[in-house]
Amino acid sequence: MSGKVVLVTGANSGIGKETARVLLTKNAKVYVACRDKAKGEAGEDAIRDLKSTRKEVYFLQLNLANLKSVKASGEDFLREPVLHVLFNNAGVMAPPIELLTDDGYDLQFGTNVLGHFYFTKIIMLALLAGAAQSPDGTARIVNTASNAHWFGRLDYDTFKDSSARKQKSAMSLYGQSKMGNILFVAEVARRYGNQGVVSTALNPGGIKTELGRYRDSFYDVSFGALTQLYAETTTEGANLNGKYLVPWPCIGNTRRCAGCIAGFRAMELA
Repeated sequence: MSGKVVLVTGANSGIGKETARVLLTKNAKVYVACRDKAKGEAGEDAIRDLKSTRKEVYFLQLNLANLKSVKASGEDFLREPVLHVLFNNAGVMAPPIELLTDDGYDLQFGTNVLGHFYFTKIIMLALLAGAAQSPDGTARIVNTASNAHWFGRLDYDTFKDSSARKQKSAMSLYGQSKMGNILFVAEVARRYGNQGVVSTALNPGGIKTELGRYRDSFYDVSFGALTQLYAETTTEGANLNGKYLVPWPCIGNTRRCAGCIAGFRAMELA
């Protein structure tokens, strides 16, 4: 990964931090993106402790639950002219139902889908430049999704707070956000695949992380990074545009959601 620029959202802990750590061992230039500056810098320091200070690791403040903040962070990042790999890894799972983003969206859909969607849109020029620069002609995006997408579908009446949203369980709203991650990948693949941007989604597996601290998990965090590192760094990954991966790794199947794809294609943010 020498000479490659990589950005990992949610890289201060869990799978994101492990992904960033491994990439640093392969000499990538890594941007650690997260909401909380103190946590982000602590994560950056922890990564530095694992490897020589000669490794290139930088903090980018990114609050995915605030679209103005997302815009500012994306524009700040564009001082970096190219981006070769983007891991849309950050997320929230099953928070209290009353929690919303700063813009009034359901916290899970707003953070897991809309925030990443908007951030990716803003920095797409850097990804296109990365594809043009890369020896294999690709830049890569991975969305960390979940097998929870199997019980999710896009219900537009629940994106913002409403009576319909309040009738949903936190886990069904989580499943909706994971379905959104997968549809996001499919649409990026359709729009930018012919320009060298390879977009994939994946289920990282049942991993012991802070995200699932209240649920039974099975595998060490090092396993959680394997599938997304495969998609984003290997020669084979260049041929996975629009695919959904499952551990450890292989191509998986996704639930079909009638009407979801057309709706997602119409989605644009000002």
